Amino acid sequence: MNPLKMHFLADRTPSAKEALKCVLELYPNTPAAKADVIVVLGGDGFMLKVMHRYLNKNMPLYGMNRGTIGFLMNNYDVKNLSARIRKAVTVNLHPLEMTAITESKKEIKAMAINEVSLLRQSRQAANIKVNINNKKRLDNLVCDGVIVATPAGSTAYNLSAHGPILPIEANLMVLTPISAFRPRRWHGALLPRTAEIELNILQSAKRPVSAVADYTEIRNVVSVKVKEISEISLPVLFDPEHNLEERVLKEQFQD
Repeated sequence: MNPLKMHFLADRTPSAKEALKCVLELYPNTPAAKADVIVVLGGDGFMLKVMHRYLNKNMPLYGMNRGTIGFLMNNYDVKNLSARIRKAVTVNLHPLEMTAITESKKEIKAMAINEVSLLRQSRQAANIKVNINNKKRLDNLVCDGVIVATPAGSTAYNLSAHGPILPIEANLMVLTPISAFRPRRWHGALLPRTAEIELNILQSAKRPVSAVADYTEIRNVVSVKVKEISEISLPVLFDPEHNLEERVLKEQFQD
């Protein structure tokens, strides 16, 4: 069997640069357009950037951890890399599309692989009306913000806001408030992946809110719609013995 054609991308950190030097001594660096797989050297943040770069390319991504946590990465090992990637398990991730309307009535779209977050811009709490599939669910969520997370993103900002972790094949999204004041006992909701979420900002001039889709921030929004784009599929490869499903399970039993 012929070895895989691999294209290597590395973060700018010293450990990632050193890893790139090591792999290039062992394997040719095929141009991305002719490669079978993109090998990503870095941490979760760099992997997220690469995912956005190849979002519409349907190009398999295989990460090796040269960062800190490495939730989206495999263990770093340069030996027998082609055979290792052939044995990897594919997980297909689907992004969220955020459509935001600003105070100036400008419509801006952005994609998110992890989450869409609404965050208060001032010292005052945000007031947000929540509609799901054109049906009102909350008249007024008084909070610091709210997160819509994918299963892949449920272990990121969502987890820090005490939201639930979702198995990667759960076919769900999670809606999690950030420091909710009213309703005081509302801790969020699990939604089907087909749900369309509309978040309307009440008193937007007095209580301004920004919307963030992964790296894209839009300030002074008055409404935000979020939905999954199932037509876009991003294949990410994981070693069978350390796959993403196992990582999700482990994360839920951490001290």
